[in-house]
Amino acid sequence: MRVACALLALNFLCAVPGVAQDAPKRPKIIGVAHISLFVHDIAKSREFYKDFLGFDEPFQLDKSDGSLALTFIKVNDRQYIELVPETKPDTDRLGHISIEVESAEAMRLYLKAHGVKVPDSVPKGRIKNSNFNVKDPDGHQVEIVQYEPDGWTVREKGKFMNGPRISKRMMHLGITVGDLDASMAFYRDLLGFQEIWRGSRDGKVLSWVNMKLPDSDDYIEFMLKDRPQTLSTLGTAHHIALETPDIEKSKSELAARAENAHYTKPLEVRTGTNRKRQMNLYDPDGTRTEMMEPGTVDGVSAPSSTAAPPKN
Repeated sequence: MRVACALLALNFLCAVPGVAQDAPKRPKIIGVAHISLFVHDIAKSREFYKDFLGFDEPFQLDKSDGSLALTFIKVNDRQYIELVPETKPDTDRLGHISIEVESAEAMRLYLKAHGVKVPDSVPKGRIKNSNFNVKDPDGHQVEIVQYEPDGWTVREKGKFMNGPRISKRMMHLGITVGDLDASMAFYRDLLGFQEIWRGSRDGKVLSWVNMKLPDSDDYIEFMLKDRPQTLSTLGTAHHIALETPDIEKSKSELAARAENAHYTKPLEVRTGTNRKRQMNLYDPDGTRTEMMEPGTVDGVSAPSSTAAPPKN
C-alpha cells in the first residue's frame, strides 16, 4: 500500500511540469466569494435581486463616461452577486465565479508552480481587494480574491444586511462542465476541493457532482453537459444556490413581494434528487436562483449516483 501511494504521488508530480517537492503550498481557501453575471436591463435585475430577494446594494463602479460598469449585491459580509451590463446580447450570462483565499499572492505562486497561467503580480482592484483571474478546463474565469483591510468589502462589514434578505448564505454556485476528469484535476487535485455527492436525473447518466471547498462548507456544483447548450439551458446550469432553513416560509415571503417586484413566474417547492426541498427562481435574463434547505426531507442522505458521466 505504501509503495502504491508513493508511486501515485510521484506520477502526479511528474504530470505537472515544473513542480518540485519544495513547491509553494496552497493557501487556505476561505469560501465562495461571488458570482458575476451579465444582465440586459439593470433596472429589472435590481428589482429581482433587491426588491424580490431582499438584498442590498452597498456600492457600484462606474465607467469614465459615468455609465455603470458593475454593481454589487450583498448576500453577507463575504458573499456578493456582481451585476454587469451586458456587452453582447443573447450570450451566456455567466461572467465569472470567485473564491476567497487567505493570500492571493500565495495562491498565485502555488498555481504558477503547477503550470497554471497567472499574472506576474497580484493587482488590487478598484474596490481595493487583491485579485487575479485564471481559467478552468471549461474556460470559465475563476477570480482569486483576498479581502484587504482597506478594501470596500471590509469597509462595509456589518452593513447593508438589515433588509428583508431571503437568505443569509450562498451555499453553492453551479457551472457547466464538459470533461469531468479535467475538472477534477483542476478543482480536486490542484485546488483541494472534495467531492461530497453526485447525482443523476435518470439513473443512467451522471448529471451533477458537488465539490466542497477545502476549508469551507461552500461548494461548486458541476453541471455535466449531456446535450448541446442553449441560452435557456445555460441560464439553468449557471446558477446561484441560496440556503433557507424553511422553504415554505421563504415561498410565502416571496409570494408577498412578487407583485411589487413584478415577478410573475410560479413559485413551486419540490424535493430534488438530493432529497432536499428546493424552489427555482429566475432573474430577468433567465439565470436561475435555487432556494434550498440544508438538510434532506427526512434526515437521510441521498446516496451518490454510480452512473457514468455523459459522453461529449
